[in-house]
Amino acid sequence: MHPPETITIEPRRSWFALNVRELWSYRELLYFLIWRDIKIRYKQTVIGIAWAVLQPVVSAAIFTVIFSTFAKFDTGAVPYPLFALSGLVIWLYVHTAVTTASLAFVNNTNLVTKVYFPRIIMPLATTLAGLADVLFGLIILFLMMIFYGIGLTPQIVLAPAFFVMAILLTASTGTLFSALSVRFRDVKFVLPFLLQIWMIASPVFYPTSLLGERWRLVFAVNPLTGILEGLRAALFGSPFDWQVIGISSISLLVLMAVSLAVFSWMEDDFADIV
Repeated sequence: MHPPETITIEPRRSWFALNVRELWSYRELLYFLIWRDIKIRYKQTVIGIAWAVLQPVVSAAIFTVIFSTFAKFDTGAVPYPLFALSGLVIWLYVHTAVTTASLAFVNNTNLVTKVYFPRIIMPLATTLAGLADVLFGLIILFLMMIFYGIGLTPQIVLAPAFFVMAILLTASTGTLFSALSVRFRDVKFVLPFLLQIWMIASPVFYPTSLLGERWRLVFAVNPLTGILEGLRAALFGSPFDWQVIGISSISLLVLMAVSLAVFSWMEDDFADIV
């Protein structure tokens, strides 16, 4: 008889290493965790899927009353309800997914300490599960576009690129805070405050035209600024601000690198600390 095969699990040699082949081999676990998170999200709510529709719609209605009726924000040819809803669909996804991902390891202690799998699967599953809410929000957004008579233009073909950027931004941020939450448990108290500041620093409910040229470029360091500006241009046929989009894209790449480095540096101790 041949001796049993021995599998040795070693830590990564590089902080930036990402074993895509290993992730692919654990794809069934990723599918399972995504489906589990989706079922939990909708089975444990009183109104279920309706919450994914009501949350952005009600928020957009409140913003419309405050910032369109009283503050008189000028959003050009795009009706303010569409402007606000397009921003809220992305922001609510980012907010919910990052918040949930930050607790991915803390809330799954038994799985992390007893079974080996690529740890990055945990925040990735949460990020991808949140796309269900985005789907419902987009359906409402397109119905409202029909109501306001906003037709699609050839620029719509670029919309998926900005959705992918939003997913990468959410996955990177969620991955970073999921690692920090294992080591520093007070992150869960600081994160809501940071997310609140992030929303204010993002053009979710106000157009970047309100900012001067200098401040517009400063705000573009926030990756979400370029994502929202690009997505709105793709959806509503307005001009692309490639300067803002370019700066935000560079910031996104830096954030992805930092998140992966921090996660790779900390993940070897997850099972011991969590």
